[in-house]
Amino acid sequence: MDTALVIGGCGFLGSHVCDCLINEGSRVVCVDNFLTGTYDNVRQLIDHSRFRLVEHDIREPYAPDEPLAFVFHLASPASPPAYMRHPIETLEVGSIGTKNALDIAQAAGARFLFTSSSEVYGDPEVSPQPESYRGNVSTTGPRSVYDEAKRYGEALVMAYRRSFGVETRIVRIFNTYGPRLQSNDGRAVSNFITQALRNEPLTVYGDGSQTRSFCYVSDQVDGILAAARGGYAEPINIGNPDERTILEIAQIIREKTKTSSDIRFEPLPEDDPLQRRPDISLARRVLGWEPRVSFEEGIDETLKWFGSRDLEESKVG
Repeated sequence: MDTALVIGGCGFLGSHVCDCLINEGSRVVCVDNFLTGTYDNVRQLIDHSRFRLVEHDIREPYAPDEPLAFVFHLASPASPPAYMRHPIETLEVGSIGTKNALDIAQAAGARFLFTSSSEVYGDPEVSPQPESYRGNVSTTGPRSVYDEAKRYGEALVMAYRRSFGVETRIVRIFNTYGPRLQSNDGRAVSNFITQALRNEPLTVYGDGSQTRSFCYVSDQVDGILAAARGGYAEPINIGNPDERTILEIAQIIREKTKTSSDIRFEPLPEDDPLQRRPDISLARRVLGWEPRVSFEEGIDETLKWFGSRDLEESKVG
């Protein structure tokens, strides 16, 4: 039985990776410091015989007490409000944390997967963005703490591969949504759904013409696991190329929730990318992967989950 160490496993995406690995028969050691992850995300796994939760900050060295086949490094604040609230922690988990995670994989002889981000492309001047595109990134803007943490993390992963022969994989994740997004997450889908269910105005920044490509979480996890088990070592885009404007997303959620909410336009935040769409030709070719869940289907499933929650537990921030 393979054992996987999932760092950041109590986060939105990490918890779904844990679920999938358990369902496939693996043993999972989930490590999280609960900076942005929550116990609720893994509550369904706590009593499972093949799941163990360890509270630990990966910015500090960690020595597993059992053999590992895989190390998945998903630890990092991921939404703009979260990494702007925790800028130093974000930079450190992308640098110190990634090094500590790589040291674990090297010592264990385990395969290592690093979750990078479409943010390495910055505000792209090329669309869709292929892996060969080197980006248009500000190194000093408010989003730079996340962007540069991921860019540095990629460089460190490749250095460990070249220097020490660690079997590494890098996935560049594009916008992901689905059940377990927090209502105070601060990203477009969770903001719009929470606001709509409360009949509050839906906040659209700028004129709403900026675009994003949203991938449903089950598709994203399938892509991550395909990359982890595949033979391709260079960075690879995992996302849904179905590009939508932010205004269109707000309108779809308004219609599906039948809310009385208006749309309120606010100034566009500094460094907010105007366009984001993955070129997934490489993932199709080397992994045989592509997303299967349409945006409308995914929103329906996400709405079911949000509808089952007490939205007064937290406010959109």
